[in-house]
Amino acid sequence: MTKDYKSDIEIAREAKAKPIGQIAEKIGIPDSALIRYGDDKAKVSLEYIESLEGNKDGKLILVTAITPTPAGEGKTTTTVGLGDGLNKIGKKAMICIREPSLGPCFGMKGGAAGGGYAQVIPMEDINLHFTGDFHAITSANNLLAAMIDNHNYWGNSKDLDSRRITWRRVMDMNDRSLRQITTSLGGVANGFPREGGFDITPASEVMAIFCLASSLADLRRRLGSITIGQTRNRKNVYASEIKADGPMTVLLKDALQPNLVQTLEHNPAFIHGGPFANIAHGCNTVMATKAALKMTDYVVTEAGFGADLGAEKFFDIKCRKAGLKPDCVVLVATVRALKMHGGIGKDDLASENLGAVEKGLENLERHAENIRKFGVEAVVGINRFPTDTDDEIAVIVNACSKVGIKAVESYHWAHGSDGSVDLARAVVKTIDEGKADFRVLYPDNLNLLKKIEVVAKEIYRANEVIVDQKIKNQLIDFEKDGFGHLPVCMAKTQYSFSTDPALKGSPTGYNVPIREVRISSGAEFILVVCGAIMTMPGLPRVPAAEAIELDKNGLVQGLF
Repeated sequence: MTKDYKSDIEIAREAKAKPIGQIAEKIGIPDSALIRYGDDKAKVSLEYIESLEGNKDGKLILVTAITPTPAGEGKTTTTVGLGDGLNKIGKKAMICIREPSLGPCFGMKGGAAGGGYAQVIPMEDINLHFTGDFHAITSANNLLAAMIDNHNYWGNSKDLDSRRITWRRVMDMNDRSLRQITTSLGGVANGFPREGGFDITPASEVMAIFCLASSLADLRRRLGSITIGQTRNRKNVYASEIKADGPMTVLLKDALQPNLVQTLEHNPAFIHGGPFANIAHGCNTVMATKAALKMTDYVVTEAGFGADLGAEKFFDIKCRKAGLKPDCVVLVATVRALKMHGGIGKDDLASENLGAVEKGLENLERHAENIRKFGVEAVVGINRFPTDTDDEIAVIVNACSKVGIKAVESYHWAHGSDGSVDLARAVVKTIDEGKADFRVLYPDNLNLLKKIEVVAKEIYRANEVIVDQKIKNQLIDFEKDGFGHLPVCMAKTQYSFSTDPALKGSPTGYNVPIREVRISSGAEFILVVCGAIMTMPGLPRVPAAEAIELDKNGLVQGLF
């Protein structure tokens, strides 16, 4: 039996949130450390975060997923459900997830705060302006852009070549018309015309820096290290050289404090930072994750999209740079998504099809194999839908058992923690077995092109990486400038292991074309743009925004 169906927003609005001070008290945060944004959300002061340094770390659990499909996988819902389930079985646990971007909310995805009875609240605030972090990041990014153009206008003492300025503006909305623009038109008073463009805020290097910074001082150091362009002699120019690091840090100092909210079951959750995983590194802030590990015994975090993107970047970028060592991975799958990977169309997913499930398992098994390459054991979390049959679930459980992986069905969407306790127990058991021996995929001293090839061949299973001489020369220049030790952040479609979103399942026999590489010297990785992926998405033919409005009672409709 499942509970009567209600929409996510109906469930969220019926929830009786506890005062945020009570949620903080559960994990030992004193009232004096809270900066409240109303009764149900707060930031936790950096001073308190710093005071936790001597505490012992809890266990770190990553939630990732199979390759996403329009049928849905429910990664965030599973993250919330697992956190509630761990608390249900008596463990002191909390979750750490990313803040939603307005781009997908008004584009095609809708909200990103979980679903059913596994949600974080206040749902509307989280999905809209929340505590203003995205606005602060956008402002800091665009302050740097303005200071670059202003520096050139007033004499250009750093000899920046306007043709080689690489810093782009951002906004937190999908807008394809801003991908490539010309600025400063209109005469001498408006500056020197040059080509530029916008990325979406979650793809900004400032967002990546924000999420990877370990302290306020580290934030400023990284901001100052941003490469903004080059001189005519090809010498790099950095943000600190035009004195932008100070004011950018000022804009971000309050935002860097983690945001505390609660689940529907009144368990604590940090929601902080929001880089995309298809065009950025896809993980919430290091500040939030490390603080949560100091305050609880188990921390459940997630990485965006499938394990080929979010999990690989979580391991090779976030864990490498922050010194984190995950203890277990939950690989989320649904019967519906596996059927799509098995060749079934979305209109036929409600009918039982054991053959399609079995065929689709090739995708799940490849992700599981990849996760083991990082020395971490995976538990498959089957996010059960009402149309799934017991026989379809059995196909997944039996197939996973044959390759030594525990698969557990979970009903958190319909039953909250009551439906996720089996998954929680399986995760705890896996952690207690002590098999985790985390390692990154490639060493720091491997050259940049080899790092790209390792990810493409080991994780994507590509035959070859296609790189033209211009990009090879750029990578060589990055190495000459002292950036050869950095990890690579691959920007590619989330809908396939390959760079072709139409190739479902576990494709082989393809190549990965590299279209562009960018230095992210402040974030301390090399961004590698593959195939046709865009760092500024466009709106779909029928954007979600068309259905979003206020009703006669002033309530938001259509967002969820």
